[in-house]
Amino acid sequence: MSANTWPNLVAMFFDRAERHGDAPFLWAKRDGIFHPVTWRQAAEQVIALARGLKNLGLEAGERVVLVSENRPEWLIADIAIMAAGGVTVPAYTTNTGDDHLHVAENSGAKGAIVSTSKLAKNFLPAAHRADDMDFVITMEAPDISQHLSVNLHLWGDVLADGAAGTFDVAADAGRWRRGDTACIIYTSGTGGAPKGVMLHHGAILHNCWGAADALRELELGDEVFLSFLPLSHSYEHTAGQFFPLSIGAQIYYAEGIETLGADMAQAKPTIMTAVPRLYEMLHARITRGLKSKGGLSQKLFDKALDLGTRRYHDPGALGLGERAMNTVLDALVRSKVRGRFGGRLKALVSGGAPLNPDIGIFFTALGLRILQGYGQTEAAPVISVNRPVKAKMHTVGPPMLDVSVRIAEDGEILVQGDLVMQGYWRNEDATREVIRDGWLHTGDVGLMDEDGYIVITDRKKDIIVNSGGDNLSPQRVEGILSLEPEIAQAMVHGDRRPHLVGLLVPDGEWMEKWAADHARPADLAVLANDDDFQKDLGAAVSRVNEGLSNIERVRRFLVAPDPFTIENGQMTPTMKVRRHVLREIYGEALEALYG
Repeated sequence: MSANTWPNLVAMFFDRAERHGDAPFLWAKRDGIFHPVTWRQAAEQVIALARGLKNLGLEAGERVVLVSENRPEWLIADIAIMAAGGVTVPAYTTNTGDDHLHVAENSGAKGAIVSTSKLAKNFLPAAHRADDMDFVITMEAPDISQHLSVNLHLWGDVLADGAAGTFDVAADAGRWRRGDTACIIYTSGTGGAPKGVMLHHGAILHNCWGAADALRELELGDEVFLSFLPLSHSYEHTAGQFFPLSIGAQIYYAEGIETLGADMAQAKPTIMTAVPRLYEMLHARITRGLKSKGGLSQKLFDKALDLGTRRYHDPGALGLGERAMNTVLDALVRSKVRGRFGGRLKALVSGGAPLNPDIGIFFTALGLRILQGYGQTEAAPVISVNRPVKAKMHTVGPPMLDVSVRIAEDGEILVQGDLVMQGYWRNEDATREVIRDGWLHTGDVGLMDEDGYIVITDRKKDIIVNSGGDNLSPQRVEGILSLEPEIAQAMVHGDRRPHLVGLLVPDGEWMEKWAADHARPADLAVLANDDDFQKDLGAAVSRVNEGLSNIERVRRFLVAPDPFTIENGQMTPTMKVRRHVLREIYGEALEALYG
């Protein structure tokens, strides 16, 4: 069977589990070493948990919130909820108590599954206040003393209770249809309050089918994925969980972004999904490391980058001698770069936000295939992706199999197909705004090139219209600013204003070196108001301005006293800037730059 013929995600899982049996499936670290869960063991736990959920009173269509870091139990819980007839409601581990209350109340969840005692301590007060919440299952015993109105159960106890049952969960899985709701994924809130996106089984299966078709040139076989983006986000939920499951791949769960290098070395993934911010960080780390080495290493690297870049733009551009040199550099330089990613990568897939073409070409020139895709939660989420045989870095590739795309008169990208959501949960007005005549109005602006590849120019709501009536893309300017070694993060501002101003976060290593050279404290809050520091940071802005059009140039800037992080609410869990939050914090100061 394939993703195009399975009736639902649960049936797909049991079909794959039966086929692969005792082969390793899910890998998680314990004492610094990855240990496997086999397909058979995962299926046994799914069956036990599904029975346990039914014993707790979960009925068809009822919602269960899932709060957990990436780990085997995430997938097991997700599938077990659906196997019991429920609807999974993923929630970010970074949610505040108020965020959890919004998700629990808005979804009307009957229960929840929470992993660690720390997460439970944050979630349980919200569960106590949520009107419909009846039970919470915790993977660890929660450390909480107050009285709660919900029934608490330990993961192990629920599984043991279910394991003693006789209900045939696998056989029952066939009764759920492709059109039944599989999950409600709340948008990460880059522009305001999160909305619950209802995705049916068929939408995610459609994405899996399309992804397999898009990557067929890679000759998919015994694949290994490394999962580190939050599974509560639709991108990782589909591309990092259900797509690997659909092709019988193994999934390794990274401990966190700080251990990603070591995790890649151990897991040796063949396919990875990531967001542009990760590639920007890796680009900065690689170039900074080589600059500190200098000498022959720097020269060889620069030559490999130059030849690889020229070959990307024109495969026939290299002469005979250069082709020979390029082969030597593949062994001396590119093999070492590939080794940092585990040495077996067939493709890095980029999504979640626009990838700066220069970053994509950088890694391509160094022998790593990057395939930029495009989508949104409302499309389960992948709409298009570049193909291995013809990747065009300034595009997001052609539409996936059986996806219809057209460009509206105002440039908005419209999408139609089985991948489109059922609507926003309990929000018919918002649903009618984005789904009209069967077409999903993405809110993104773009065009189709001569090969049918989609080129994204910006989001409609993010486009800046200056006081002269000119439209410009803030993401483009921000991406170019962030390529400078002095600048880690940037946001530009200037709607209905005569020119752009910026909010900048300096690169940490550059800032520390500057502070040491100038006998200043390496304290961003102090340096943000230091005239000499701002002057040197301004030199980087001036370099960027030289390559920008007149309306795109950043005339003045502020230095943010703190980086944009997930923890302070200024970035989403997938590392996209929350513009509305930054405007609330810095809007008055940015406006003051206009004098």
